[in-house]
Amino acid sequence: MVGLGPRKPPSRKGSMADVPKDLLAEIKTLEDAFTVDTVKLKEITKHFVSELEKGLSVEGGSIPMNPTWVMDFPDGYETGTYLALDMGGTNLRVCEITLTENKSEFDIIQSKYRMPEELKTGHSDELWEYIADCLQQFVETQQSERAPVKGKIPLGFTFSYPATQNYVDEGILQRWTKGFDIDGVEGHNVVPMLEAALERRGVPIVVSALINDTTGTLIASAYTDTKMKIGCIFGTGCNAAYMENCGSIPKLAHMNLPADMPMAINCEWGAFDNENKVLPRTKYDIIIDKESPRPGQQAFEKCIAGLYLGEIFRLIMVDLHDNKDVHIFEGQDIKRLRKPYTLDASFLSAIEDDPFENLQETEDLFKDKLQLTTTRPERELIRRAAELIGTRAARFSACGVAAICTKKNLQPCHVGADGSVFNKYPHFKARGAQALREILDWPEKTKPGEEDPVEILAAEDGSGVGAALIAALTHKRFSKGITAGILHPENFK
Repeated sequence: MVGLGPRKPPSRKGSMADVPKDLLAEIKTLEDAFTVDTVKLKEITKHFVSELEKGLSVEGGSIPMNPTWVMDFPDGYETGTYLALDMGGTNLRVCEITLTENKSEFDIIQSKYRMPEELKTGHSDELWEYIADCLQQFVETQQSERAPVKGKIPLGFTFSYPATQNYVDEGILQRWTKGFDIDGVEGHNVVPMLEAALERRGVPIVVSALINDTTGTLIASAYTDTKMKIGCIFGTGCNAAYMENCGSIPKLAHMNLPADMPMAINCEWGAFDNENKVLPRTKYDIIIDKESPRPGQQAFEKCIAGLYLGEIFRLIMVDLHDNKDVHIFEGQDIKRLRKPYTLDASFLSAIEDDPFENLQETEDLFKDKLQLTTTRPERELIRRAAELIGTRAARFSACGVAAICTKKNLQPCHVGADGSVFNKYPHFKARGAQALREILDWPEKTKPGEEDPVEILAAEDGSGVGAALIAALTHKRFSKGITAGILHPENFK
């Protein structure tokens, strides 16, 4: 065994024996507020199924359930060279992906370019010119090393901002997120804007598909594992994508597509339960919603996404300092703790990862980040609060997965998951798996190492490989004469 490095100290057992009664009472109050039992998980899941169905209806619902015009899973035999462009909030990533003759294998070359902050609030043309410049640099570097490609190179464009798609090769921006606020783009198709900038520079690229990273996660994961049926993101935000039959999408009935034709759906499920019918919300959740830029929206996301987990924890700490007889951090200035969104999910991860019996790492963390000293009993409360927030997030997340599995009868299957919370938050996977077991009534395992009926696994690269694969799948179906959902068939000839 190589490269494991030094072993971490064993996980602490933890003890509440030395915690004063008033602090214990506060811990009990938090446990009552944040614990979600099996009965409640099943109730949430049942409502989730009906909300997924409502989103597919003509009338629609809180969950948008956007058709993506990705109309098949890959079979692993796709071939060709494709570009992928991933436009994130901090970086642009450009990839060249070659799908090889070997089943489910690919080669990837990639470069990252910083997204300058001034472009995020600048002029529309400046943004597209900058992106076209990065693509031109990348293509010229690759072509200088080998014979140039004939004709235009197909590009899969990962554009992970809310967009309406009536075709796979268009995306009408609904609203900017991730710090972007550029006039003249919202309400417009972004594909011609990028293509015009490429054309001005004579760069031989055509946008074959515009995708959301979650749909890319589904397709990239299914390329290497045929059991993959759902793609999920559990990160700064949260989302899922899965394959529906066109016959079960009433809002597409007017297109007269074959009922058994598959269609990937980008759920945008962060909006689940905006009506506050079923999710048990604490007073801290209500404050977060009220003080957010869009109150009443993204109710599910505000309980489970990385952006909000640290803020829930911060609000609890401030509340226990200000409003309770316990007065944690007594006699200290908590001005750093009063600053909203000063703590993120990695702060909670570090608390939950602290292996020491006296929670030494947590003590250091509070000193370094917040300039607060903590007593051992306070650290026990801090640890329990972090566990409760992290556990609730994992259990709520499982409701969404269980809802899709129930709706589509997907047991057994694999779920490809990506995002910082899934990949880095301690125990998130195990807690999610336990919640799935409770919701879906699985029997206990008979053998160690036995697979669960639904396994949530690390996904493949959705925004790079997934985007290239979707471009390849679109070309593949065009060659079979299936042109539904393609705006510019002339680009595929």
